[in-house]
Amino acid sequence: MHGTFRLAAVRLSVVAAVAVALVVATVIYNGTGGPTGNGADSMKKAYAAAAANNAAAKAGDTTLYNADGTHSHDPGAPAHDDNDPKTKNSVSRSAPTTDNDSSDPTTPAQAARSIGAAADQRNQKEPKLRNVSVDPAQPSIPTNRYNLFNACYGLKSITTGRWLNGLTFTASKMSGGSAIFFKPTSLGHYMLYTKAGTYLAGGKVQARFGTAPGPKVNWTVTQSGPGSFRLFLPGSGYLQVPTSAGAIATFVDSPNDRTQFQPFRRTGCKPFPEIGTGVYGKPAAGTTGIQETRGTVDAHTHGMAFEFLGGELHCGRPWSPWGVTVALKGCENLNAVTSGAVESFFSGEAGSDPVGWPTFKSWPAPDALTHEGTYYKWMERSWQAGQRVLVNLLVENNQLCTIYPIKRNSCDDMTSIRLQAKDMHLLENYIDAQHGGPGKGWYRIVTNPVQARKVVNAGKLAVVMGIETSVLFGCHRYLGKATCTKASIEKQLTEVRKMGVTQMELVNKFDNALAGVAGDEGTTGNLVNAANILETGSAWKMTTCKPNDPEVHDRDQNLDILPNQDALFGALKAALPQSVIDALPAVPVYPAKHHCNTLGLTELGAETIKGMAKRNMLFDPDHMSVKARKQSLDLVETMRYPGVVSSHSWSTPDAYPRIYDEKGFITPYAGDSEGFVEKWKRHLTWVNPKTYWGFGYGADINGLGAQGAARGADVKNPVKYPFTGLGGVKVYKQVSGKRTYDINKDGVAHYGMYPDWLQDLKMIAGPSIVKDMYRGSEAYLQTWERAYGVKTDACTSPSHKHSLKFIKAKVKKGASWWKVVKTVGQPHRRLGSKYTYCTKNGKVTVKFTKAGTVSTIRKS
Repeated sequence: MHGTFRLAAVRLSVVAAVAVALVVATVIYNGTGGPTGNGADSMKKAYAAAAANNAAAKAGDTTLYNADGTHSHDPGAPAHDDNDPKTKNSVSRSAPTTDNDSSDPTTPAQAARSIGAAADQRNQKEPKLRNVSVDPAQPSIPTNRYNLFNACYGLKSITTGRWLNGLTFTASKMSGGSAIFFKPTSLGHYMLYTKAGTYLAGGKVQARFGTAPGPKVNWTVTQSGPGSFRLFLPGSGYLQVPTSAGAIATFVDSPNDRTQFQPFRRTGCKPFPEIGTGVYGKPAAGTTGIQETRGTVDAHTHGMAFEFLGGELHCGRPWSPWGVTVALKGCENLNAVTSGAVESFFSGEAGSDPVGWPTFKSWPAPDALTHEGTYYKWMERSWQAGQRVLVNLLVENNQLCTIYPIKRNSCDDMTSIRLQAKDMHLLENYIDAQHGGPGKGWYRIVTNPVQARKVVNAGKLAVVMGIETSVLFGCHRYLGKATCTKASIEKQLTEVRKMGVTQMELVNKFDNALAGVAGDEGTTGNLVNAANILETGSAWKMTTCKPNDPEVHDRDQNLDILPNQDALFGALKAALPQSVIDALPAVPVYPAKHHCNTLGLTELGAETIKGMAKRNMLFDPDHMSVKARKQSLDLVETMRYPGVVSSHSWSTPDAYPRIYDEKGFITPYAGDSEGFVEKWKRHLTWVNPKTYWGFGYGADINGLGAQGAARGADVKNPVKYPFTGLGGVKVYKQVSGKRTYDINKDGVAHYGMYPDWLQDLKMIAGPSIVKDMYRGSEAYLQTWERAYGVKTDACTSPSHKHSLKFIKAKVKKGASWWKVVKTVGQPHRRLGSKYTYCTKNGKVTVKFTKAGTVSTIRKS
């Protein structure tokens, strides 16, 4: 997670600065957190001024402002801009790279060998794929209470044979009024949507129509027998056919014969409002559940970020039980505080449109960082087109949450993490409900590589749970003293692993009791460093690096920009009492760059990594200080632990070859398509020939990370629609409400544009990069397997070769494929039902049954 690009940085800075001012002075907000008097007006003015400055910056005015709001043309005080290719598309976001590759230990000969190894693997025989149906069949009469999903039905009384026609039961089924769309809200629960755009609702005695989605129209459907169902509405009771024909439907507290109904499929319903994916065709799957996988991997996204920072900074959410009109309606909570000023400020344009559905005029967009980017239908588009692995990182920042004045959730890191983990399961259940019942949906949370391989080869999305937070396990570090112990860390490692967490970073924005951080720079750096003082009792201990390598350092602290000199702090100074501004923690003036944090990996941090390895978890060294990351990689090398994943470019170039050599996996920050191609080219020079090669990306969407900008519709090689995704599916332009998205014009406006971004990579770099990206899911899964102690392919690591006699002695007929891999190691190829191994006696093929158990072992 990172506030990438200048507008994002200044947006977050002013929000937190205002929030600090509110907390410290208590002159703007009353005891209930509501705006009062001139203070609220001042807050509006501050946001409005900031919005105007942001609008100017977007228009091309990238100068800074003095404390009084006037322009500053000081060339020695540049603002950090992660939308600049030098930073946003750098191979390292921790230390934006230059043309100096002095930190890269790779020789030209090694680079050539790595590039050749990637090409050799890319040209191997492809595993066969098949196309599978998304949803189960829906017969005329539902077979279970989940089978009514997103379909049109008429309701017939079992006892009287009369049909629900509007609010009454009549003998005729010809009226269109009896056609009801069943929209799932969760498993076994539905809103009953009418042709008139109303909802079947209830009162104390009789049925009625409701006008809005929500709990009052949320029906529970239960099955009373074959083809027979009951409908229950909390607060009203069971729907009951009246004794007289033509009478309005009534309710009763207890079920009886007259509460049994038989749904019949109908036509003529008004579809419930929803976003389409624009992808046509059946998704690709493996021919067996155990074969080599194909599909892209995003190893860094924040799908539940609508809950973080107190839950009121983020606009929109990835789903709502009540549908898209609620999930993506707009930003009322923010607007209620500032009468629209906050929303305009966040959008980067004065007077921007806060409305989401159905117009989406101003958001989602690549730079709309506080707006929802992972609505589930947008994620569904990415999955349908070819994504097969998603790492969802649970995220929190306790200090920024504390100082932000509007909240509904706890600011405690681990409390927020638990809430977001629960949300992931709620989303999984919701998507299951949209596709016919438990386990039927495409969003499948997995906790080990065996589950993940089965899910991917079933043509679904394997969702891995991870953590990226500033104070992991409550491990604060205040004035050099830790607030956690080895025992408390062990206990919480066990808890989060049981919760489903697999991938984890030790730090994010603040130093903690586990490790030092890389920090931030510019305006954002001043803010976060001030928060670090609140968190730890001291600022980051940044010194001039030794050696002073331009590619290996932590975030350089700007020597010339201090909080009271920044443009937006200047705007605040004009709007708020000076005493409030003076109350902000002061950050120190640092020595000459480049800067390195003197805090490295602590003993407790080392114990955390060991505990993760013991639980087969994937360790992500991103956001660590250079010192801490080097110490961490030294540790995993000593442990011979390959379970390392760098997920979004917050490591430095010296670390990447080490991670590959340790048989880990790397997914750079996605960013712009042209910049990502350059990252791919450089990573090719680091390929480890001993491991399976595949590539991926870290979107960092919803994590205050800017998404890829459009290259422009006038480029010579634009993306042309429709294009072909994985397995032959056809991908058309995505339509959300009244808005149509085009990667050439809109960039990665939301998560559903990642298939288009992948096609853009192809237009720039050719089919090789797409092949590498489709191999990414398998590369990630094999890294995860190695975290369980599985040895690498003996064909590329001859020291791992076994004899045929050993294999036959250790692997018996009927053994699972996982038993084979744990015993013999990773096979050279996994095609269909056959695994191929290099042994001391030549190549050996292990053949499996449809159930994934050994049937034969013989020489190839």
